[in-house]
Amino acid sequence: VQLQASGGGLVQAGGSLRLACAASGRDFTNSAMGWSRQAPGKEREFVAVIKRRGGSEYYADSVKGRFTISRDISKNMVYLQMDSLKPEDTAVYYCAAHQVLHKIVVMTPEYWGQGTQVTVSS
Repeated sequence: VQLQASGGGLVQAGGSLRLACAASGRDFTNSAMGWSRQAPGKEREFVAVIKRRGGSEYYADSVKGRFTISRDISKNMVYLQMDSLKPEDTAVYYCAAHQVLHKIVVMTPEYWGQGTQVTVSS
């Protein structure tokens, strides 16, 4: 199983970045796919997750209205569009696959990918 994240970089505050994650090694069709992040000296935190059925999306309050998660099931891809970036968004962003049990997303990921660095300068 591999979750390959890409698209990180350095951007000025107010700018945008689009992260992408390519999933391979098993069928993720029925999994929820998500993003988490970890800033220096802080614990990893949830950012966003999207289910397959109905495409329901959930966001951390800190990114709601600025970030948009999406997925292309046919390509096993998941994306995170990040707009109006702030310096506090600086972190390593991780792609993850989540189980869905009884229509509820299990927030502890089943699989993690490697991270991609996002740095927002002020």
